[in-house]
Amino acid sequence: MIRAVSTSQATTGVTELDCTRGDGRLAGPCCGDALGTWRSEPSHGSSATREAEVPARPDGGLRWHRTTVDGRTVAYGDAGDGPAVVFLHGWGLTARSYAQTFPLIAASGSRVIAPALPGFGRSDPLEGEYTFPRLANWVLELLDILDLRDPVTLVGHSFGGGVATATAWERPDRVRALVLVNSVGGSVWKESRKGLRSLADRPLWDWGLHLPGEFRHRGYRRVLPVVVRDLVGNALANPGAMRRAGDLARTADLRVELTTLAENGLPVSILWGAEDQVVPEATFLAMCDAAGAPGDIIPEAGHSWLIADPEGFGELVTNSLTVQQTLAERTADPDRPRTEQDDPIGRSA
Repeated sequence: MIRAVSTSQATTGVTELDCTRGDGRLAGPCCGDALGTWRSEPSHGSSATREAEVPARPDGGLRWHRTTVDGRTVAYGDAGDGPAVVFLHGWGLTARSYAQTFPLIAASGSRVIAPALPGFGRSDPLEGEYTFPRLANWVLELLDILDLRDPVTLVGHSFGGGVATATAWERPDRVRALVLVNSVGGSVWKESRKGLRSLADRPLWDWGLHLPGEFRHRGYRRVLPVVVRDLVGNALANPGAMRRAGDLARTADLRVELTTLAENGLPVSILWGAEDQVVPEATFLAMCDAAGAPGDIIPEAGHSWLIADPEGFGELVTNSLTVQQTLAERTADPDRPRTEQDDPIGRSA
């Protein structure tokens, strides 16, 4: 079952949609940031050396820091206290691109950790080939450095969704739940008379043909400056990392991993913008099939709808965290009476 979710009415319910497979549009990852000048400042507990930046623009309660993983600099944002939510950004972007939504999630009682992935923003690139196992181990090392011992909720957008899935696959004991937003990993581009065509078969000219449509949906005036600024910044700073990460995103097939994670009981939520011109509908549906999970479609939303509507995205993630907590409580006490809080986004509708 696929559900349509309005970000302005995320707490009131959802509408069921026909789960027929679409024809697939554009495939590929989304887009950048530079974190500015650093100065030393104390942060959340761990013995690792970190430095924090005075934000260049208002980011609410989010503070920017850096540390090292395997001798390489890692830049990350940190906000709030409570169970950790680790956000992994899309291709070409960095955590700073989504900064307006993190304080909203933190206000719900969570600690948000948002690193710039290797080769993006102020995080140093990896040497050699980019693979999902390497990136997953990078994330796990960062969790160790930040002393995040309890399982975390992983939220991944686009390319970051692939990294989040791989991280959960490598160490499912470190992950409380997985939230995938317009994520790569389904591999399917579209159906043809010869069967399903892989996302890796999608020619670059087809990406370019459909990409302008990404900026015709609501909120594009907020998205476009971020994408242009950050994509250009990352391309100039680390073109090799951009290319290697882009190749990985385009060929990502994590359906087996999703199936195994779901069969082992990991909660998996899959969100997709109905007007996404980057990750096609066929990829989204393939991921839903693999995870055995109902997908949530955001109407009139493109690939980077979470940047266009940070309040709506924050609300949906907060509701997902509420569902996780409720499920955990019901597992611990199966005789507890069911309440309205057990279904905050209308999943029983």
